[in-house]
Amino acid sequence: MEKVAIIGAGLGGLAVAIALRKYGYDVQVYEKAQDFRPVGGGLGLLPNGLNFLDAIEPGIVETIKNSGCEVRKNVLKNTQGETIRTNPRSRFEDKYGQQLITVWWWHLQQILASRLPSDSIHLNHRCIGFEQDENSVSIYFDNGEKVSADFLIGADGINSAIREALIGDGKPRYLGSMSWRTVIKCHQELLNPGELGFVKGNQEFMYLLNLGDDYIYWGYRKLSSDYVVSQDAAEVKSRVLDQLADWGESLRSLVEATPAERIFESPICDRLPLKSWSQGRVTLLGDAAHPMSPALGQGANSTFEDAYELALCCSQASSIEEALARYEQRRIPRTKLMQTRSALAKMGDNTTDTEAANQQMQEQSQMSREEFEDWVFNYKPEVEFYDN
Repeated sequence: MEKVAIIGAGLGGLAVAIALRKYGYDVQVYEKAQDFRPVGGGLGLLPNGLNFLDAIEPGIVETIKNSGCEVRKNVLKNTQGETIRTNPRSRFEDKYGQQLITVWWWHLQQILASRLPSDSIHLNHRCIGFEQDENSVSIYFDNGEKVSADFLIGADGINSAIREALIGDGKPRYLGSMSWRTVIKCHQELLNPGELGFVKGNQEFMYLLNLGDDYIYWGYRKLSSDYVVSQDAAEVKSRVLDQLADWGESLRSLVEATPAERIFESPICDRLPLKSWSQGRVTLLGDAAHPMSPALGQGANSTFEDAYELALCCSQASSIEEALARYEQRRIPRTKLMQTRSALAKMGDNTTDTEAANQQMQEQSQMSREEFEDWVFNYKPEVEFYDN
């Protein structure tokens, strides 16, 4: 295996490209977007994700810190914007050796992309299918181009075209909440530097993240038994403001200051865990493989684990089949538990009382919340990445 094609220039696709290039692979990344635009929300990088990012690209965590914000306090507020309680976050650094870092998704994407040669990232390439045989994979794009590779990685998100071709499991599962989110640059007095804010209302809540350099992320979620997507940007903004009609001016002003076209509206979804992510010379990574509810903040962090593990398995195995078998053996049990716990946390928000939820809760009851956090955050690369 020499030439690798990656579909998706999100965080996972870029991270695994960096990791594979360190082992000498010819890696090409194909992205459907026409350019890298300032999109995405605020992201919380947790100890396990930071451990694996640093293993993939030593020193990158310090760069991320300079572009984001190290969280020192959690601040709980009421819907009027008044502080109810403040808790220090020093236990993260004391217990796990890494502090929570908040960063704009787009800034992190740019940091990762800067570690790759510009001619290895191909924009305006929407994958529409692939064919494979025992020797290679042919990948087809809607612009008429076709490329060949020895190995194909689908890192193209929850609505992955590669997953649909491999697995064919249809649309994601709606988890009963709608989400509205954005990043804006503004002067605000709700949060001090180093603070993460949480506002809990009635079956609704809002996250507030400092992202550095006066950028702030606000994300509003509301429980809803079904979802209806707004017709245009103006309706999206109006919808959020209507739902915040009784909230305090300091919180509403963040929404009012946001250009309507910058507010991203979406249902919160996941997919059920798979028994396998691979067929032949093709595999999945990140949200394409194991999309999960954002309730536990492990979407991106677990993806960086994937990127490290897949590259390491490829470097150590004598065949693609052996590499992918090791990759799945190392990743599927861990991400299955993350998916299940994340879904249960979301179901808990919805006060869902279904037989399936109860059964899952019983299966996971042997691990307390603290034990689960230790199991997640203490996970580290087992070997020095580029020793071999």
